[in-house]
Amino acid sequence: MASHYMMLLALLALTCSAAIASDPSSLQDFCVKDSNTSVFVNGFVCKDPKLAEANDFFFSGLHIPGNTSNPVGSRVTPVAVSQIPGLNTLGISLVRIDYAPWGINPPHTHPRATEILTVLEGTLEVGFVTSNPENHLIRKVLQKGDVFVFPVGLVHFQRNIGYGNAVAIAGLSSQNPGVITIANAVFGSTPNISPDILVKAFQVNKNVVLNVQSKF
Repeated sequence: MASHYMMLLALLALTCSAAIASDPSSLQDFCVKDSNTSVFVNGFVCKDPKLAEANDFFFSGLHIPGNTSNPVGSRVTPVAVSQIPGLNTLGISLVRIDYAPWGINPPHTHPRATEILTVLEGTLEVGFVTSNPENHLIRKVLQKGDVFVFPVGLVHFQRNIGYGNAVAIAGLSSQNPGVITIANAVFGSTPNISPDILVKAFQVNKNVVLNVQSKF
């Protein structure tokens, strides 16, 4: 009998752990972002559901190519809660990514989302790096129609290795996944991280650090 109680307690503990680890279930049909409030919460305040309309759940323009005339040769077009207020509390979003020939989506992380990417046009080299201490690179070349997953929080990247433009669509498991581009965060912070810290971290000459910081 005691063993049955122990098994029941263990099952309850596992159930509670799983519940704590996941996003809470919605308590209503939807929670359209109220753009007229200045109240700060973890997400956005809901507007009166009686005032919801079709445009709260709608976005147009994802067919338009992004301008890739920039140093990295890519452009991300987001469709998150800022673009579709009705995504608030629903835990999903997506992006379109355009790549110029040999353009990259530089190494970055999404602190709040796993990403699943589908190639619509072109050939992409993609990869992510596992956490310390292994820092193992998991890499693959994707063709049109291929799908790849980047686990939440891990550093990942994409590169167009074709001679034409490439396009991908990515779904993310958060209404606001966030993005931390590694180079921008490390070398372009405001105020700057002390060059002495970066010299030791990257084991390079101080002039190299100052030169890279000047580019951001």
